[in-house]
Amino acid sequence: MRRRVAIDRPADIEDGVGGFVRGFAALAETFAEVEPVSSDQQEKGRALGLRTLWRVTIRARGDLGGGFRLRWRDQAFAVLSVRPLDSDGRFEELLCEEFSA
Repeated sequence: MRRRVAIDRPADIEDGVGGFVRGFAALAETFAEVEPVSSDQQEKGRALGLRTLWRVTIRARGDLGGGFRLRWRDQAFAVLSVRPLDSDGRFEELLCEEFSA
């Protein structure tokens, strides 16, 4: 695991007029193995873009789930799922999605 990634958790951020906007707050940084799984064209709204699925392996934390976000280099990934990678519970595999327009 040689790639340094940042983990962001979902957080409500005040919008200044009494409400909240769903955003992200920094949670931690860790080392990971990051590899692309698949890629295809998809339409999001009226924009055509590239949707890429990524497999990210990290040391097990136990506090991650769908809805979290990873940042690596200048890319942001939405975490879709988290599963234990081995029977010892030492590593977790995250399936992440990146959409670029």
